[in-house]
Amino acid sequence: MAGPLDGVRVVDLTTMISGPLATMTLADQGAEVIKIEHPRGGDHSRQVADRRGGFAASFLNNNRNKRSIALNLKDPRGIEAALRLCEGADVFIQNFRPGVAERIGLGEAAVRAARPDIVYTSIAGFGFEGDWAGKPVYDPLIQALSGLASVQGGGARPRLVRTIVPDKVTALQASQAITAALFARQRSGQGTHLRLSMLDTMIAFLWSSDMAGHTFVGDEVPEQDAEVAQNYVELIYQTADGWMAVSAHTDSTWAGLCAAVDRPDWLADPRFATVAAREVNKAARLDLTQQALITDSTGNWMQRLPAHDVPCAPVLTRTQMYAHPQVVANGAIIETDHPQAGRLRQARPPAQFSATPLDVPRPARRLGEDTRAVLSDAGYDDRAIDAMIAAGVATEAQDSET
Repeated sequence: MAGPLDGVRVVDLTTMISGPLATMTLADQGAEVIKIEHPRGGDHSRQVADRRGGFAASFLNNNRNKRSIALNLKDPRGIEAALRLCEGADVFIQNFRPGVAERIGLGEAAVRAARPDIVYTSIAGFGFEGDWAGKPVYDPLIQALSGLASVQGGGARPRLVRTIVPDKVTALQASQAITAALFARQRSGQGTHLRLSMLDTMIAFLWSSDMAGHTFVGDEVPEQDAEVAQNYVELIYQTADGWMAVSAHTDSTWAGLCAAVDRPDWLADPRFATVAAREVNKAARLDLTQQALITDSTGNWMQRLPAHDVPCAPVLTRTQMYAHPQVVANGAIIETDHPQAGRLRQARPPAQFSATPLDVPRPARRLGEDTRAVLSDAGYDDRAIDAMIAAGVATEAQDSET
C-alpha cells in the first residue's frame, strides 16, 4: 500500500466508529492495520442494518484497507497472540472502557513489554478519571454533556446534530495525534501513551467557535443572552423553490448581497454599517435577507449572488450531493468492487499526497479472513494455528462465507 504511512504497523482493537474510523484514516494513508475482532460476531458494526452480501455498510465504510484476524481475548492464548503481534507494531489502539485493557492483559505495561517504543493509544468516552469514566457512552450522550445539543437547539429545545459528530471528530483527532506521536518517536526514540476522550474532543471542537461568551473570565455572557443570540445563527435560507446557504459577513460580501438583492438602502442603515454592528443586529439582518431570498428561485440566486462575489451554495440532498459537478470534479466519490458486497460507492480519502500518492482502497475483509496469514507472519506455524482454531482461540473465514 502506497502512502505517507507506508511501513507503519497498527494493531487495532477498536470497535464501532471512533476507533475504526481513526485506524481506517491511517490505513488509507498507507499504514498496515491489523484489526483484531472477537471470533463470535466481530465488531458490532458488522451486525447493523443496510446490508448486502453479508456486509453492513457501516462496517465497509469504516474498515477498508485493514487485515482481519479473529482472536478470543478472553483466552490467555489469544492475549499471547495479540502481544506477539505488538512486537512488530508501531501503534496499539483500543477503545475499551478505562481499566478493561489492563484487566484482560493488554494494558500499556504489557504491550510496552512486547514493544518498548510503541505508541499506545486509548480512546475513552467521558474520560479516564472521575465518576463518569467507567460509564457506558454513545454519541448522543456526548452531544448532551458537551453542550453541543444546547448549541444545536439555539436556545429552544436542545437538539442532536443528525450525524455522529463526536465519534467522527474524535476519530480525526486520534489519527492526527497518532501521526504526531510517531513523528515525536522518530526524533526521540521513545513511545508514548496517547489518551483522548470523546468529551474532551468535543469541548475543544466547540470552543473554537461557540464559546466566545465564556472566554473572558469575569465577563461571561448570561446564558439567556447567549440563547437569544443562538436563535439567529442559522444561515440556511428558504428560496421560492428550495433552500440555500448564504454568508455575507465582511464589508465587501455585505455590499455584494445588497447589490444582488437590489437593496442599496441597507448600506446606509447604521445597524449594518460595520462588521460589529451587523453582528449586534444579526436578527434584523438575517430576517431581511430571508425576506429578499424567498422572492426568487435557488437557481436564479446561484447566478445573481456569485456575480457579486457573495458566497453561497444550494442545500443538496445526499443523492444530489455526490452528483454535483464540483464533487465530481474533485473526484471525491469513488466506486470499487467488493468480492461479497458488490459494487460500492464511498468517499475517497480526502487528503492527497503528491509525493506519496495513495493506491485504490482495498475493501473491508470478512471476519478472520487474514487470521492464518497474520499469525504466520507473527511466527506461528501451521500446526500451532490449527490448534488455536480447533480450540476456538482463533477463527478464520471460510471460502463459502458471504
